[in-house]
Amino acid sequence: MKDDMSAYWSANVRLLTVCLVIWFLVSFVFGIFLVEPLNAIKLGGYKLGFWLAQQGSIYTFVILIFFYAWRMGQIDRKFDVHEQ
Repeated sequence: MKDDMSAYWSANVRLLTVCLVIWFLVSFVFGIFLVEPLNAIKLGGYKLGFWLAQQGSIYTFVILIFFYAWRMGQIDRKFDVHEQ
């Protein structure tokens, strides 16, 4: 039982870490640190750095929310801690 709970929390923390790394990359690295090099690329008439900072990050965050909920549901079912 203790090993199952340890494996469950390990999977949970691993998923959370992946989501937070993606969040950090999109919001800070692409949206702030690499905005100038990305602005050399155009996307639909807008500079890519600007677009990522304004719209792309929002789309990414919404996708991350749905991905996290879907993946946590799978992890919950795998370790039999899901709700009916």
